[in-house]
Amino acid sequence: MNSEIIYPGAKIKQTYLGDKGLIVFLALLSAFVPLSTDLYLPALPTMTKYFQTHSHLTNLTLILFFVFFSLGTLIWGPLSDKYGRRPILLAGLVGYIIASFLCSISLNVYQLIIFRILQAAGGSVSSALATAIVKDVYEGRKRESTLALVQSMVLICPAVAPVIGALLLKITSWRGVFVTQALLGMAAFAAALAFRETLEARSSGSLIHTIGRLGVVLKNPGFTSLLIIFSMLSITFMAFISSSSYIYQDVFLLSSQVYSYYFAFNAAGMLVGPLIYLRLSARFRRFSIINACFGVIILSGILIYTLGNSCPQAFAIMLLPATIATSCTRPPSTFFMLEQQKEDAGSASSLMSSFATVMGSVGMVIVSFFPGNLVKIVGAVNIIFGMICGLMWLAATKKPFLSRVREM
Repeated sequence: MNSEIIYPGAKIKQTYLGDKGLIVFLALLSAFVPLSTDLYLPALPTMTKYFQTHSHLTNLTLILFFVFFSLGTLIWGPLSDKYGRRPILLAGLVGYIIASFLCSISLNVYQLIIFRILQAAGGSVSSALATAIVKDVYEGRKRESTLALVQSMVLICPAVAPVIGALLLKITSWRGVFVTQALLGMAAFAAALAFRETLEARSSGSLIHTIGRLGVVLKNPGFTSLLIIFSMLSITFMAFISSSSYIYQDVFLLSSQVYSYYFAFNAAGMLVGPLIYLRLSARFRRFSIINACFGVIILSGILIYTLGNSCPQAFAIMLLPATIATSCTRPPSTFFMLEQQKEDAGSASSLMSSFATVMGSVGMVIVSFFPGNLVKIVGAVNIIFGMICGLMWLAATKKPFLSRVREM
């Protein structure tokens, strides 16, 4: 049994951060994945030459980051349910800062791989706890609007981070990029010091029992069904992200500079998706909006598959609806999952972050294993997983434990 100790007043006002400051803080925490990966992507070729090694070894610094980031989220969330959000945040961020500095002084690629693993382990605390804090603080419509606002701020990072990384390389070396990551970690740590605890009830069981709450959360059929369905959408998102540079530069023969413009165009779709959802949700049910989003993803995939090879403008325009629709599902899907799990918010948040990261990696693997016509592959991925997720969504919401979702 999960015994709890109640701490009255844990939802006290954020004296130092304030309401707006808390939202910015949550956005910064949620953005740690793109800030820790996309920011240093432009430096990968430089590091390969510097260490005089093969590209597959430097690519391991990216792949293993995702692996250990997803594993780390599974630990930090349950720990925060036991010890509180603030102390766990501070501990993880300290690890991230130290690991970032160690990355900057790596003497060989193997040291860099090890330090990147440590960086992932520390940085994963941010993603694991951001959603849990939203659940702690907000309820109902306010929770949903906060999720949409935070996710809109976060989704622009994949477009901005590589540009910033490229600019950094003009004034510093690849080591300076990791120093920049350490400084970002320090900024988050300073905000975490000002952050006031939001957890009302803490688990009082043993450490093993606390980690075991992950299994308890997964036994909730409503939560797990939605977790699988909406995590799979990350496959379509990362399939494009990982293949975008090859599509625009190798297939359409564009320069890296022009490629960045097209990528930014797509990133704008990621940004506006949650904002469009907020407007739509004032008039339509969440259930209906999600249904429409799955339909748009499938239709966009069909257009990409049949006409996307004609020119880069056509590919970008046909991909945009799928991008907007995918990001549009994020606020309601997160809201529905949190509604299914009344307790163990840290564990639930950990599972949501971990599953999304793992599924995103699947999208990267699919592109790697089918390096043929990448435009058609991106289209096919949107068609296939749009249909799979859409059908699973309709089937799941007919079950008794999710039937109420159809009315929301």
